[in-house]
Amino acid sequence: MQTLYTRGSAAPSFAYLGPAGTYTDEAARAFAARLGIEDPDLVEFSSFDEVFDSVDRGRCEFGVVGKENALEGPVTATLDNFALKSSATILGEEVLDIHHCLLLQPGAKIEDVTRVASHAQGLAQCRRFITERLPGRASVVTASTADSARLVAEDSTVAGIANAFAADLYGVSVVARDIEDHFGNQTVFSLIGRQGHAPVFSGTRYKTSVALFMGEDRPGTLNMILTELAYANINLTLVQSRPTKQALGDYMFFIEFEGGVGDLAVQTALNCLRLKLREVKVVGSYPVA
Repeated sequence: MQTLYTRGSAAPSFAYLGPAGTYTDEAARAFAARLGIEDPDLVEFSSFDEVFDSVDRGRCEFGVVGKENALEGPVTATLDNFALKSSATILGEEVLDIHHCLLLQPGAKIEDVTRVASHAQGLAQCRRFITERLPGRASVVTASTADSARLVAEDSTVAGIANAFAADLYGVSVVARDIEDHFGNQTVFSLIGRQGHAPVFSGTRYKTSVALFMGEDRPGTLNMILTELAYANINLTLVQSRPTKQALGDYMFFIEFEGGVGDLAVQTALNCLRLKLREVKVVGSYPVA
């Protein structure tokens, strides 16, 4: 995959879910490296909603949001923004391996730990390790895994669960690596830009993300959608239903599939769906490795 991005005189800004040291921060730096940007302007926000808003309003050129996790499934806040709230487009994606580490303040000992801190998902994904190595310690839920690293830097009686990247940023020690209960945990992050943003990557394999809205609720709608895509020999990679937030029982479908909007088969399938649905919103069509 090659980059098509040409930067201006100023360093482009990347909105991400903070604070510094989150997996989203790590993904933002990975995107910047792929774009050949050595000095990205990283702007942290406290929610994915704010990341989308900063891109839609032009405050930041790019945004980085988590889209799907191998263990937890799709990130609903991201899908809802793509489908219902934002006009941002997906420009690319990055898959990060999620490896949790146990962090302590330099010089601290596990025997002195009274609390284990991390994001709720971090605690849940390392439950076996906590039970075996830190039995009886109280759990502290933080807003992010990076917040637990920051807490460790302030308190020698706290153990944190975060990535090694956060440990480096906050100057704390990694005392155990890969402590997650399930190996193979990965998260897909999307690079987003304002509607109409020029493509920033090129490649030979593409993925397309669409939000599909029904004209009325009737039996067989999902089957019709899947049939149209199957008839065009399009391979689906994600199907997720989400409430439209307009009325109880009113749902839409967020679907991703292999192929780009420039492919004849994809064009044909989308045009057929446009004839049968209220709206077909193309959220992005972008190269994948």
